[in-house]
Amino acid sequence: MATHRSRRLRKKMHIDEFQELGFSVGFTFPQGATEQTIDSTVDALIEEAIDPNGLAFDGSGYLQWEGLVCLQQTGKCTEAHRELVRKWLDDRKLENIKVTELFDVWWD
Repeated sequence: MATHRSRRLRKKMHIDEFQELGFSVGFTFPQGATEQTIDSTVDALIEEAIDPNGLAFDGSGYLQWEGLVCLQQTGKCTEAHRELVRKWLDDRKLENIKVTELFDVWWD
């Protein structure tokens, strides 16, 4: 049975029109990569692929990185966002690139 919820409650619960889809990403720098190379590559990822496309990246690592990519505003990432990030990482010859399917960042 469908439950009717007010707009305010749907927003608080991040459901229906307020659902947020994102994806996880993981990648590895080649063994022996310098700290300067790692810093400049992650900075470039944010400046070239994340920010210009209205995305946000929350991740960490050193040689091996993992993180979450979602929109800066409430909304849903698309397959195009996933492919954009995957291609950017692949073009930089990073290793073990993993980009998950889209999922609900609040409930999955």
